[in-house]
Amino acid sequence: MHVKEIDAFWRAANYLSVGQIYLLDNPLLKEPLRPEHVKPRLLGHWGTTPGLNFCFAHLNRVIVERGQDMIYIAGPGHGGPAAVAHAWLEGTYSEIYPDVAMNAEGMRRLFRQFSFPGGIPSHVAPETPGSIHEGGELGYALAHAYGAAFDNPDLVVACVVGDGEAETGPLAASWHSNKFIDPRRDGIVLPILHLNGYKIAGPTVLARIPEVELIKLFEGYGYRPHIVSGDDPAVMHETMIRTLDLVFEQIAEIKSGLAGARPPMIVLRTPKGWTGPREVDGKPVEGTWRSHQVPLSQVRDDAVHLAMLEDWMRSYRPDELFDAEGRPTVTVTEAAPRGTRRMSANPHANGGELLRPLTLPDFRAYAVQVKSPATESSEPTRVLGGFLRDVIAANPENFRLMGPDETASNRLSAVFEVTDRAWDAEILKTDEHLAPDGRVMEVLSEHLCQGWLEGYLLTGRHGLFNCYEAFIHIVDAMFNQHAKWLESAKNIPWRRPIASLNYLLSSHVWRQDHNGFSHQDPGFLDVVMNKKSSIVRVYLPPDANTLLSTADHCLRSRDYVNVVVAGKQPVLDLFSMREAIAHCARGAGILTWASTDGGEDPDVVLACAGDVPTLETLAAAAILREHLPDLRVRVVNVVDLMRLQPASEHPHGMSDAEFDTLFTSDKPIIFNFHGYPWLIHRLTYRRNGHGNIHVRGYKEEGTTTTPFDMAMLNDIDRFHLVMDVIDRVPHLMSRAAHLRQEMADERLRARIYTREHGDDPAFIRDWVWPY
Repeated sequence: MHVKEIDAFWRAANYLSVGQIYLLDNPLLKEPLRPEHVKPRLLGHWGTTPGLNFCFAHLNRVIVERGQDMIYIAGPGHGGPAAVAHAWLEGTYSEIYPDVAMNAEGMRRLFRQFSFPGGIPSHVAPETPGSIHEGGELGYALAHAYGAAFDNPDLVVACVVGDGEAETGPLAASWHSNKFIDPRRDGIVLPILHLNGYKIAGPTVLARIPEVELIKLFEGYGYRPHIVSGDDPAVMHETMIRTLDLVFEQIAEIKSGLAGARPPMIVLRTPKGWTGPREVDGKPVEGTWRSHQVPLSQVRDDAVHLAMLEDWMRSYRPDELFDAEGRPTVTVTEAAPRGTRRMSANPHANGGELLRPLTLPDFRAYAVQVKSPATESSEPTRVLGGFLRDVIAANPENFRLMGPDETASNRLSAVFEVTDRAWDAEILKTDEHLAPDGRVMEVLSEHLCQGWLEGYLLTGRHGLFNCYEAFIHIVDAMFNQHAKWLESAKNIPWRRPIASLNYLLSSHVWRQDHNGFSHQDPGFLDVVMNKKSSIVRVYLPPDANTLLSTADHCLRSRDYVNVVVAGKQPVLDLFSMREAIAHCARGAGILTWASTDGGEDPDVVLACAGDVPTLETLAAAAILREHLPDLRVRVVNVVDLMRLQPASEHPHGMSDAEFDTLFTSDKPIIFNFHGYPWLIHRLTYRRNGHGNIHVRGYKEEGTTTTPFDMAMLNDIDRFHLVMDVIDRVPHLMSRAAHLRQEMADERLRARIYTREHGDDPAFIRDWVWPY
């Protein structure tokens, strides 16, 4: 392939990109531009687009000449015009969207739909063939690229990093991902740092530091940087060809196992808004921040701007690029790969096409034996660790466990019996469980863990992200973006389902008594519940067997975000495995053995969700059974939080009749909840008995203390629950006054004990079900 073909593809992509931003009609400029040919609202981003098109054109040459399997990640914000133009020129867009054909009418529709009501977004979105990365929120491109490369030994992921994006914290950490790549089993990430000098309204840091410092910076990160810099297209084409040939020779060295070979990267320095208007209204545009979005903003109202737009588009010489029918000429199409070698048609960018189901061991084989409920204890995540160990062993190429240095802390250490932590940097004699081919990905950046896993899932694999509950908030925005991607993708027929994003949140709020207030926050559940019911699921298994059943379900699911909250500390074993499976299938159910309603209408319902709230609820039920034996108490445990919503709001939701049968419509409901109390009210506000629901949960009271004192600080403890029952069951208010006072005294005695002994009283710490 010659420079002529590369340049033609680049010019064609630039022409199509400008057309998407500006035009409603007259796509081939067969007549002079008139105001009515121009969109009334000019949206989109030009500044980064010509650089992206330049990269796509040159990467296509590499694919064609080397038969390279390659996908791209477009990191610069709102680079949608480039990615869409690229997919249309390769023919993929018209294959997927036949109404946007490769002719003049298809081009007109291509232009019209961009950033237009009922059309497509201005960024690289799920609707864009070849994309796995949403270009709206910045910072995650490189992490996604590395996630895509793991366990894809023949794949090259070309990741264009915008210099504005390079200023974000997640992207800055992502450069270290090269320490976690194993050249023998993983693919190669080729970072292309595109320095065009500006973000929205000001200069970028990396574009303004001396080049010698820039090179040292990336050499320090462990890369071999190559500089491609200039504004003369002819010179830049020749330089990029030579550079990419050298880069792929270096990639070949890495794949051959050459000792000490460092991964290459490219620093591409071009003017912002390259090839666009150089000056508008007497002010410089090309090479400045003014080209970031729409360089000519008054095209409909200003004849000079309209003429400048036409001159700009004709500067690409469209007559050489498209025939009379609007089809790309042979010169242009010669530059494009064929079939699935096209980056816009690569199956890795539609990961569901490659997804293979996990080989899962029978989770029932890992069951904790339960002779009598709530009389013995297990550490749920430690039990789960044995299951995950065998999941990893059975799926050595398509499952990874991610976590920020907390795999052992979260009691999942059994996985190290069959694998190590992935690590391709220096290993010392004192290190344990480090190896280049490890399946456990640990780095002290929740952003990287999330980004790696998203890239891994979007290219057709499976995984689990385990994290301390309080610190999963660090990736709130990343979760939001992935959930939005899934929601959009569900409505795109050609997007195939991918494995669910599974979170295991342990070291949770109620057992962070030793680490204190900074580690105590269950609010991620509130963030998750903001998303569409078609996407999110939240599970609060109360013991080891329900956790096993829940984990198996989540690993088999597709196109969801599953959030599982489970403790690592010993909790009471409540369910045999058969009972656990039935309870999880129901999502919420009566604990018959803990209830005293005898199958009749109860006087009060004690509901609970979460392991520690369930423990305290059971202890409260036992106190009520002892002191108020005639009181009819129903104990209800909720595993699937979505069951509380009406069926009209969530697929897992209960009908009103089912909810009333379980919780009653006219009796007091004391709900002991793992998270912030208002979430339960939000989920149940439409229910008949909502006015009777009184929720206890975390109310932002925390410190370094004992587990039971944490419960008392937030009033989810057994004694306070008994007081709540007395306060809300009408006939108990005077009859049980003595018991209420005793409960208040018990709280005081427990607090005094913790202050004197630094631990909880043994009768609380070692409590088991007494009946």
